[in-house]
Amino acid sequence: MKKVYTLIVLALLGLVVATQLLKPEPIIELLNSFNPEQKAKAMFAMNDPKKEDWHFFPSTMFEREGVPIKEMNSKQRALVHSVLKSFLSKSGYEKTLEIMELENVLRSFGQDSVMRDSEKYFISFYGSPMTDDIWSMSFEGHHISLNFTINGDEIVASPRFFGANPAMIPEGPRKGDRTLAKEEDLGFGLINSMDSQQQEKAIFQQESFKDIVSLNLPEIRPMKPVGIRYSELNPDQQKLLMRLIDQYLSNIPSKIADARREKLMAEDLSDLYFGWVGAKSLGAAHYYRIQAKTFLIEFDNSQNNANHIHTVWRDFDGDFGRDLIKEHYAQSHTH
Repeated sequence: MKKVYTLIVLALLGLVVATQLLKPEPIIELLNSFNPEQKAKAMFAMNDPKKEDWHFFPSTMFEREGVPIKEMNSKQRALVHSVLKSFLSKSGYEKTLEIMELENVLRSFGQDSVMRDSEKYFISFYGSPMTDDIWSMSFEGHHISLNFTINGDEIVASPRFFGANPAMIPEGPRKGDRTLAKEEDLGFGLINSMDSQQQEKAIFQQESFKDIVSLNLPEIRPMKPVGIRYSELNPDQQKLLMRLIDQYLSNIPSKIADARREKLMAEDLSDLYFGWVGAKSLGAAHYYRIQAKTFLIEFDNSQNNANHIHTVWRDFDGDFGRDLIKEHYAQSHTH
């Protein structure tokens, strides 16, 4: 019965998952469907400082820009799903739905119904998709922050945050469901494939962090390298590390993911590190970090007795499309 609820919801809504990248029609149709109040909530200047003011807290704990799903009619809700399916892969879209549905799981456990609301997810636009060459979109709420910057055919998709509480549903009709299982299991697979000498390098701290270290900072710089170098892994372990990185890239459409992977492979892989903290199996707090020259991945499962996951992908120069925006305006000034 895994993920049955999500599949039923998709069927009821008649939402057939598509992976075609960035069809402009649903975006324009959505914006045109907004009344003046909704449009004022949804659309901002490209340089609005709140564009980079992001978080993974529930909406009751962090005020967000944008229009929440809760304030949309059925047509607008369907259009939001169409937009998300353009910006995400099939698996990334389904993962987004599952994370939103976890709010209802928490409500079923008796948690605050005001705080736990699967419709308190907000969409906002910076710049105009209808008139501007370069623009951005965010979709955000509890345990989801998806940020995209678009300049023609070029798309930057970071930061990307996915979380899951509970990481494994302990009871009820979905007992045993694990929304971010692959991110966790591939990490366990890699650390447990190492011999004692490799683990001595990879495990850089015993006591797990209480959260991702980068938190919700608007901009981050590379951290001090920790863990084991890519070159210190055997070929099978190197493949496993790449599978783990690919798991994070698999949330976005293959065209964007392939371009990001090519950029990684063109880098000096001696700058690629995998670091581990804490337990090496389910049931106790654990954390890992993947850092390369241009990006950071963090995974933390320490809260709620190690049943509450936070994951993030950050680009040191590309978060919120900074490098894309810089390139765009540099080219604009040369013409």
